[in-house]
This record gives sequence, structure tokens and C-alpha cells, in this order.
Amino acid sequence: MNYAEALAYLDQHVSYDTTGRIESPSLDNIQRMMTTMGEPQLAAPAIHVTGTNGKGSTVQMITRLLMAHGLTVGTYTSPHLHRVNERIARSGEPIDDESFAEQIAAIAELEGLTGVRPSYFEACTAAAFRWFADVAVDVVVAEVGLLGRWDATNVLDAQVAVVTNIGMDHNEFAGPTLADIAREKAGIIKPGSAAVIGETSESLVDILVEPAASTRLCRDIDFAVEGNELAIGGRLVDLRTPTSIYPDMFLPLHGAHQGDNAAAALTAVETFFAAPLAADLVAEGFAAVEMPGRFEVVGHQPLVIVDGAHNPAGGDTCAQVFFDDFAPEGRRILVVGTLRDPAEMLAALRAEEFDAVIAATAPSPRGVDARAVGAAAVAVGAEEVLVVDTISDACRMALDDADASDAVLVAGSLYVAGEARVALAKLLP
Repeated sequence: MNYAEALAYLDQHVSYDTTGRIESPSLDNIQRMMTTMGEPQLAAPAIHVTGTNGKGSTVQMITRLLMAHGLTVGTYTSPHLHRVNERIARSGEPIDDESFAEQIAAIAELEGLTGVRPSYFEACTAAAFRWFADVAVDVVVAEVGLLGRWDATNVLDAQVAVVTNIGMDHNEFAGPTLADIAREKAGIIKPGSAAVIGETSESLVDILVEPAASTRLCRDIDFAVEGNELAIGGRLVDLRTPTSIYPDMFLPLHGAHQGDNAAAALTAVETFFAAPLAADLVAEGFAAVEMPGRFEVVGHQPLVIVDGAHNPAGGDTCAQVFFDDFAPEGRRILVVGTLRDPAEMLAALRAEEFDAVIAATAPSPRGVDARAVGAAAVAVGAEEVLVVDTISDACRMALDDADASDAVLVAGSLYVAGEARVALAKLLP
């Protein structure tokens, strides 16, 4: 099997027809695959991360902190911006095409042997754990794809389980309340896990501390952000963990919320090592963090920002950083596409505060039609609304309309961010 054939295999295992609650959730398929392969997910210790928002940033911070300590780290994330290889990385480098094809070929053969037809995500997850075992990583850092309890990554028996926060997302599969979602995310906490809990709502924390765990560490009690200031190119934060205080740590990421992610990531790594960390290695790890498509500044004059916010909570954070931290003085132009209720997303992104909104269809079979996105923008109070077919066209229109003092924000989903990054790379000098 070559790379193109591996991609074709995965495409044959995609399903977009799950639109309602999972009636009989199960890890049976992925566990059967793991058992047949000799339990590769147990070949290295693991840190497992879930949460409604911030888990991608937290995973990358954990990865870089571990790398700064000389460990070889296998990182599994989803979704990807441009290529599926991005989901599976060793010490920050995505799996190469040949190795990816080799791993997917093994999963295809396993399907024939076991009769288990994996989903796209299950196939990728199995391939990741198999590759990490093959290349003998020192530690695995895995991001949950959907909720937690029944997510394919939950075949891990992680030494540290992190819950960044709880918000309304994926409530077609869990809900209708935040308490229901919290219970699903708490499912990654195992009896041998140290639980790092970033959520602060008392009622939700009560749920997250219910599972048996080796220890529980809670934000604002056991760890916290003691200082969080805007800095050139990111944030300057003071972090407190159960053992130490780490002052003046620079994060090359935008938004005060990244301080919360950093505190959780640092606590997770301290807990993994069961010891305080050297401040210079913490600084080195944080300084190396990169998050393409997450409030990423890709152009100046005009200011152009791409953000993969995909739910109302993420949209609200994106808008807050855009208007408060960057406070653009010129015209503000929003390019938007989404996979979910556009009214919720446009309200969260504060579309009515933009001078122009350009609506497009997100590049996904689940993308909401551009006309519906445009109608939602009008409904929330946006005065100038334009509708085009694609995100690429929307980016071109925005730049044609923008002067050097203006600001363009592209947001709505990671699929939108991915297409925008490609288009903007060709359009910007």
C-alpha cells in the first residue's frame, strides 16, 4: 500500500451520517484491534488530554515540555489542518508518508483478520499507537477526539489525565447538560491516573473528581495562573504548581486563556515526573510551542489572523482576543464558515461588531451553506454581509477590500483555518 492508497482506505471508512446520540457506545472495536496487535497503546507511559477547548494547545505544551527534558514524545492529535500525517508525530515531526502508508496497510490487514471495520478515527488511532510502539517513543501524549469515555484514544491507561474545561460541544452525542458532558470527559480518568482538572465550576468539578484516581489536582487550588500579561508575540505568565512557582514564562501564543492551558500542561508534566521542573527547561519548552491555525497572525498591514475556533466557547474567546488584545483601529473584516449552527457561532464571534462579514461554505461535507451563514450574520446585526462560495474566494475578497490599517479575521472551524492558510500563503506578500 502506498500513501495514496492509504488515504483512499481512510476515505472509505469515513462516515458523516451519525447525527444523533450514540445508542450503544463501545470501545470493543478499537480494543479488539489493540489486543490483536499486542497492546501497542501500553508500550509507553501516556498523558491523555480532553476538554471542550484548549486541549490542542495543552497537548502541544506538554509535548514541548517533555521534549525539553530529552524525551522522545509520540503525539496524537485531531483534526488536521492540511494533511492527515499531522495527527501522528514523533517529537514534533509528523509521520512521513512511507511510514504512514505502512501503518495504515497494517490496519487494513488487521481488518481482514479480525472482521472489525474501523472508523476513520479508529484507524488513525490504531495506526498512531502501532507506530509509537514501533519507533519506541518514551511517552505518548494523546488528545481525545470526541468527549472521552467512548473515544478510541481511551484504550490508553494514562499515568496523567487532563481535563482542560467543560463547555457545550458535541451535545448531539452527550448532554443535554454540562453535567452530562463532564461525566463523559471524566471517563478518561482511570484508577491509576493522576487527574489534572482545569475546570473551575464547583458543580462540574464535583463530577470530575468522582472517578477513582491516584491523585487529583484542581485549578485555583493546587495550580493556578498568578500573573498573565500581554507581551509582544504572546503572553508573559506566572504559574503556580503543587510544588513550585514559575515566574515570567513567555508563551508565544495569543490570548489570556493560554495561561490556563500552560498551567494545566505544566502541572501535568510535573506530575508525570513526580518532581519540580528546572525553570530554564520550562522556558525552553514553552518557547518552542507552535499552534498553526490557532489565533495565528499570518499577515501585517493589513493584519490577518486565522483561528480554528469551532464552537461558541472558542468563538467567544477568539473574539475577545481579537477585539481586546489586538484592538484593531481600522476596518474589521470577518471571513467565516462553520460546521455547526451559524447563529451560535456568529453571535459568539461578535459578527455585529465587524465592519464587514464575508460568509462562505466551510470545506467539509458538513459545512453549513454560505447563504445560511450569511443570513445568520444579518440576524445577529451585521450591517455589511457578503456571501461567496469558498473560503479561498472570501479571503481574496477580504484582502482586496482591506487597507494597510485594517484587520481581517478568518474563523469558524479548523477546516476553514486550513483552507485559509493555503489561500493566504498565495495572496499575501
